[in-house]
Amino acid sequence: MKTLYISDLDGTLLNEAAQLSPYTIETLNEQIQRGMDFSIATARSLASVKTILAPLNLNLPIVLMNGAAIYDMDAGSYKKVEYLSPSGLNHILNVIHELDLSGFLYEINNSELTTYYQNLETKALKDFYNERVHKYNKYFVQIPNFAQLDREHLMYFTLLDTKEKLEPAYKKLKEHGDLAVAFYRDIYPEEELWYLEIFSTKATKYNAVAYLRNQLQYDVIIGFGDNLNDLPFFKACDKALAVENARVEVKTAAHEIIGHHKEDGVAKWIRRNVSL
Repeated sequence: MKTLYISDLDGTLLNEAAQLSPYTIETLNEQIQRGMDFSIATARSLASVKTILAPLNLNLPIVLMNGAAIYDMDAGSYKKVEYLSPSGLNHILNVIHELDLSGFLYEINNSELTTYYQNLETKALKDFYNERVHKYNKYFVQIPNFAQLDREHLMYFTLLDTKEKLEPAYKKLKEHGDLAVAFYRDIYPEEELWYLEIFSTKATKYNAVAYLRNQLQYDVIIGFGDNLNDLPFFKACDKALAVENARVEVKTAAHEIIGHHKEDGVAKWIRRNVSL
């Protein structure tokens, strides 16, 4: 049967330095060369993913930004983008204004990604910005007010703060019929920081993986994940595998628990179980 193996990145395929280990690179490239169909489903945008995945010989579309975008690595263009509705975007802007929050608003226009921000008032936002500018050469544009933007191609919003600060926004945003949200802890910093990511209900990792299944006619999809935003992803998979370090909720939803992300858990499972 035609099978797709698809993995989350942070906390799953990547190590503690947010990189692919030499073992994982060697294993995946070897298996891809032998005929394994392998892809990625991540919350990250293309700006950082292109650098991270550069050592891999990927030849299939990848799922970005929790399913809001699907990117064709070979063609160098987006195959599918789910944009925020006018009603959904208005609701986001009203909520962040009401709760005095700030974050990053993403636009994809003609396969070009632009990330807008109003300010960098918190350390978390500054760190997010600095890492992506200096490590991945990501392009940011500061504007006085998100409301001034042309709304046709806006498709994703990211907030990063404490759980206590973001939870009221999460409760208000998840009730809107046009919006899907992913609310989960950042696995890297020692201090407890959470992501609140907002996108169209037509997006989600579930819908994006279902799209790949239908477009590329897969009989079986095997997925790897670790965090709360992988729960919808797991529902789209015939077999869901959680790494050892995964959240309890993710392990509960998985069919199998595999090795730790710091110990090449995904690559070792693939080397043991994929026969081509």
